Amino acid sequence: MSNKEHAIASVADRGSNLKDLPIGRDSFEEIRYGGFYYVDKTGLVKALLQNRNKVTLFTRPRRFGKTLNMRMLQSFFEVGTDKGLFDGLEIASEQKLCEEYLGKYPVVFLTLKDVDGLNFASALHKLRKIVQEEADRIYAKVGAQGIFESVREDFFRLYYGKASLEDIQNSLRLFTRILCRFYNQKVILLIDEYDVPLDKAFNNGYYEEMVSCISGLFGQALKSNDFLHFAVLTGCLRISKESIFTGLNNFFVDSIVENRFNEYFGFTDGEVRELLAYYGFADCYDVAREWYDGYRFGGLDVYCPWDVVNYAGSLRADASALPQPYWINTSGNALVRRFIDRADKTTQNELERLVAGEPIEKAINLNLTYNEIDNSIENLWSVLFTTGYLTSDGRSEGGIYRLKIPNSEVREIFVQQIQAWFKERFVHDVQSMQEFCHSFLTGDAEDIQNRLNLILSRMISVLDNRVRKAQKENFYHGLLLGLLRSETEWLILSNVESGDGFCDIMVEPDDLDMGIVIEVKYAESIEKLDEACNVALQQIRQRRYDERLRNEGRSKIRAFGIAFCRKRCRVACADC
Repeated sequence: MSNKEHAIASVADRGSNLKDLPIGRDSFEEIRYGGFYYVDKTGLVKALLQNRNKVTLFTRPRRFGKTLNMRMLQSFFEVGTDKGLFDGLEIASEQKLCEEYLGKYPVVFLTLKDVDGLNFASALHKLRKIVQEEADRIYAKVGAQGIFESVREDFFRLYYGKASLEDIQNSLRLFTRILCRFYNQKVILLIDEYDVPLDKAFNNGYYEEMVSCISGLFGQALKSNDFLHFAVLTGCLRISKESIFTGLNNFFVDSIVENRFNEYFGFTDGEVRELLAYYGFADCYDVAREWYDGYRFGGLDVYCPWDVVNYAGSLRADASALPQPYWINTSGNALVRRFIDRADKTTQNELERLVAGEPIEKAINLNLTYNEIDNSIENLWSVLFTTGYLTSDGRSEGGIYRLKIPNSEVREIFVQQIQAWFKERFVHDVQSMQEFCHSFLTGDAEDIQNRLNLILSRMISVLDNRVRKAQKENFYHGLLLGLLRSETEWLILSNVESGDGFCDIMVEPDDLDMGIVIEVKYAESIEKLDEACNVALQQIRQRRYDERLRNEGRSKIRAFGIAFCRKRCRVACADC
């Protein structure tokens, strides 16, 4: 029995004693009460209090534990919390700190992750509902006696969902005022996913209206608010202070280039090893590292927690499960596609180097507003970096960042989006594709070769030099299939059995007398392209790949040997 089989048997013996994985759960209380596996990030409480800033903004890519951490902070500080939630966790050992802060503060919690809409009115309606829910939560804590006379009308417009835009902008300051007076204690304000409304507004054309709304909401709550103890915000992008945080002093931003809070967002290598070992899958560590590690926050390498937890869950269901792109599937990854669509020839070359595993050097701007993103391709590089599609591989003496794709999963995102871009750019050019396909009927090898070379010169390569020759041939094989299938009246067969083997591509045109056989080769150098074409034609003849077509009564059969080397190709044609 292998080591992995021993580990799996050990897990089976423990059975129900293993904790469940908190897949899709971001409620700290639910995870702790439910006995789910929890990677201890409670040290964030001490680090945050030591930082002593009035307003702290954490920016990290999506699915890196921001919401769970915010819920943990709420559970720690909020009056009435069950102190047993923190038994056995790192923060529990800080007795003096717990005595002073655990369960001692009123908390306002707002998550803006669902503030979305095709227009401002729709997004404002969702924001109004979110504020209403927090008003309901506060009323449940303070009761009617806590809503003092001078704020009663304002509060109940929020409570009953009748709030105007101005009411919504006043809401957070009003909530802190009510709670501060009721508990005689300044309030902690937690705002999760603060930039989602701005992202959605930018993509749907009402950005300026949303900036004005959010600026008013934050400005009144965070600036010169005597009822506020401190505030913590999270998001993916560090929006320019001049955009929505105008006039805020003592405002600290902890981004992916800082070092103070690195270990609290994402899983460290030790945490991943411990999690996999707990479930009996220590042997899967190398796979997890290849697929989900590689993010560098400040001076620390971290894994994406969403990926690691989902991968462990898949292994528990099937010990032979292969890694999947879980992070990819939580978003449309429109940002990568937006970038590829804007790429000029130089940027395409840089993308090819990234996909091949090489770093590139770029100046990064960490203080963008959304409406600046499309101003230049350089700004898009910055956004790809801050949102986790690229990561730092160090910096040069001039402060320029060396950027790279962090892992296999994110590389897959780029490859998928590049392939989608290719199909739209070339295959959907109907006239050009009809002419391309017609050249196969006429046997015009020179025209096919010229068109393929033009396509190859304009496309973004997704081939790594370390990839095996067979994989490279598969890539070009797939490229040809995609191009030929633009001719919808033809039957295109791939790896079909015929004669004494399997030919790469067989085409049955609508002309019942015609048939096409294609063999694809990859040459190790441009000088060997002609030789590879001849080898392909010889293989077609020797293995009688035309036999299936002849058995169907097709007598006019053309054989093509097509050889590729990076972005160059040769085409040879012969009648069978």
